[in-house]
Amino acid sequence: MAGLGMLPRRWRHRCCSLLLPALLVSWVACQAPPVPAGEQPWDGQDVHIERSFVPEQCARTVRSGDFVRYHYHGTFPDGSKFDSSYDRGSTFNAFVGKGQLIAGMDKALVGMCVNERRFVKIPPKLAYGSEGVSGVIPPNAVLHFDVLLIDLWNSEDEVQIQTYLKPEKCTRTIQVSDFVRYHYNGTFLDGTLFDSSHNRMKTYDTYVGIGWLIPGMDKGLLGMCVGEKRIITIPPYLAYGEEGDGKEIPGQASLVFDVALLDLHNPKDGITIENQQVPESCERKSQTGDFLRYHYNGTLLDGTLFDSSYSRNHTYDTYIGKGYVIAGMDEALLGVCIGEKRRIIIPPHLGYGEEGRGKIPGSAVLVFDIHVIDFHNPLDSVNITTHYKPSNCTVLSKKGDYLKYHYNASLLDGTLLDSTISLGKTYNIVLGSGQVVLGMDMGLRDMCVGEKRTVVIPPHLGYGEAGVEGEVPGSAVLVFDIELLELVSGLPDGYMFVWHGDVSSNLFEEIDKDNNGEVFLEEFSEYIQAQVDSGKGKLAPGFDSAKIVKNMFTNQDRNGDGKITAEEFKLKDQETTEGHDEL
Repeated sequence: MAGLGMLPRRWRHRCCSLLLPALLVSWVACQAPPVPAGEQPWDGQDVHIERSFVPEQCARTVRSGDFVRYHYHGTFPDGSKFDSSYDRGSTFNAFVGKGQLIAGMDKALVGMCVNERRFVKIPPKLAYGSEGVSGVIPPNAVLHFDVLLIDLWNSEDEVQIQTYLKPEKCTRTIQVSDFVRYHYNGTFLDGTLFDSSHNRMKTYDTYVGIGWLIPGMDKGLLGMCVGEKRIITIPPYLAYGEEGDGKEIPGQASLVFDVALLDLHNPKDGITIENQQVPESCERKSQTGDFLRYHYNGTLLDGTLFDSSYSRNHTYDTYIGKGYVIAGMDEALLGVCIGEKRRIIIPPHLGYGEEGRGKIPGSAVLVFDIHVIDFHNPLDSVNITTHYKPSNCTVLSKKGDYLKYHYNASLLDGTLLDSTISLGKTYNIVLGSGQVVLGMDMGLRDMCVGEKRTVVIPPHLGYGEAGVEGEVPGSAVLVFDIELLELVSGLPDGYMFVWHGDVSSNLFEEIDKDNNGEVFLEEFSEYIQAQVDSGKGKLAPGFDSAKIVKNMFTNQDRNGDGKITAEEFKLKDQETTEGHDEL
């Protein structure tokens, strides 16, 4: 039966292509409150309406000219059924007040809310009169209808927007041709859920205003901010129209979308830099090819954190301008100062694109709050700045000199690494002997006692990519504030012992006190130490004197038998091959 109870007498048949879940709607009908008792007797002259259920919220009511979708049971006064939309599994759809319904139903529907349930009695003169419907409705029959309104709209309706959450800061809103990512719950006007991106745990990603969406959604999204939430109500002619979508959405259905905007960008967007905090002193800005160390928090536009170098307690270290990082970051890190903080907003085509990566969804705009810790270039050398130099500065440090100095060591961002001052003792080295990193060796040269200088050492002249575990980060630029306190001149390159005067022509005999033609280590050590004590000779400063003497002895003991003979014994200028510890 095709809805006989609803048709006008002239049997205007309306084909209903809508298909709602019959089970759900039947349940609603069965669970509705019973028809109230104790009503005044009906005189049978006009339509009688009992409102058995009225929803608390009623945004609009049916007016003449509206299009409605409703379910109904049609019965005679004795309770026998003659028709039911539930049996067909489809709502009855019609315009109200335009002759598409029997006159009594036209009157009964006016003023109804969506989800309202009415029990309606219609006299014969407002139904099928003295003629009835052959084989279905007898002449002069009173008709009873149990009606549940599912949907209503008007051909003059437009998209309705209700914003219920809007962020305080809204720097940008959706425009035509923007690409957006949003979550939504899609329901009918009666609250029945037909779709949800939340259930799929994946945003809906699309362009706006270029026909990728139903027209009503294209309109409803315009002007939204990231973080905004709004309810968008769309009439059928701006949604899926008379045919529906062929699946969950029936024809002529109004749609309600509860939308939360997570992200938006335009394919023409470049990177955006905000909230710059630049230190007062910025002697140098990063350039292509520099190696940079920085901390960052990485979030999506809605504030969702996807990564943080702080959580790993380790900076992100990379070359810039050479494709080692995503294109947007490569661009954004150029021109930064050491110590600078900035927010970088990167559109997906300069980030991880449509595919995303790890915790980053496809087509996501990325927000990085960065703090530049340091940077250098592989071509950098040691940088020396002298703050104080004594007026009498004639003796300058050189390779082999023994130096005593104080220092404070820090990173470029000012983080203190070490300090001899706090320890209350100097740091002592032999310059050029490999006792310090190469950059410090270079920074201590040509310095006079009392001089103060700052030495900046790039990592390739410091502790390199590995750093010192627990003390110096890998690839870190080091800053040393140095004061030279003492300088002991070293020996010429290649010598560990020198004579201050002429060397005795009978040197071997002087060392060989027992005149047995053999010199043992004890004899050799006593003689050398006596020369040093008397000022006739000098050992290289800064080294273990016993080790130096033993090395000298070993070099003279050419056959390794633990003693030196006259044939083995030679002075430095008598050597035919280069040595290091000879006399």
